[in-house]
Amino acid sequence: MTSTLKIATWNINSVRFRIDIVSRFLAEEAPDILCLQETKTVDETFPAEALTALGYEHQLLCGQPMHHGVAIVSKLPLHNRSCFDWQANGEARHIGASLDCGFRVDNVYVPAGGDVADREQNPKFGQKLDFLARMTDWSHDLDEPALLVGDFNIAPLECDVWNHKQLLKVVSHTPLEVETLDRLQAANDWIDLGRKFIPAPERYYSWWSYRAKDHGKSDRGRRLDHMWASAKVAERAIAHSVHEHCRSWLKPSDHVPLVTQFRV
Repeated sequence: MTSTLKIATWNINSVRFRIDIVSRFLAEEAPDILCLQETKTVDETFPAEALTALGYEHQLLCGQPMHHGVAIVSKLPLHNRSCFDWQANGEARHIGASLDCGFRVDNVYVPAGGDVADREQNPKFGQKLDFLARMTDWSHDLDEPALLVGDFNIAPLECDVWNHKQLLKVVSHTPLEVETLDRLQAANDWIDLGRKFIPAPERYYSWWSYRAKDHGKSDRGRRLDHMWASAKVAERAIAHSVHEHCRSWLKPSDHVPLVTQFRV
């Protein structure tokens, strides 16, 4: 008997501060699994009880005080927890698990990279490139079906940003970052599920700056959040959606959730 599995990813920008909209999203959309980035809390203060009450009793956490942090909360069992230090300094930026349906989910928060696209002038940019290089090595050696999701902090295509020419020197859309992300994608022949269902050059953003007084009116968005699948997992994908309306909720994240549905 065929059933479906719905997986969501969302950079929530503080799960404790925004637990109300997380709860609302889970109640309305009811994904089986939600991958969160930028939880910004240690594991001991993660709002586990509130999410358990909504049916997400399986939780894998990798947090730290005030910054970064990732989590997977699920209605289904999660196995073989992994937590890779691709930042090489102990920051909480990855968590992964295997699912009973036969593939693994890896949830990642790639560093933003600072404001200057030069590793000599800006060490944070170099850390971002090195992080992606370590991910690429892992990706090359990966020998099982997988779904890679999260905030990659790179908008790779010209149509992934509101103005390609204006953002060419802005961190998140520079040619060097795009080339680095392309190498990561090629290392495991990852399929970009977002662009599988919303083909370029269709408009597709997942992030809008808080600096805009009316993000919807100015619409200066970027596609920083991604869901990539290895070939066998991509074959199971049957739907993908971007939940832009969440950007207008009370106390919103600057990112919105992405959801992919799979046949299992």
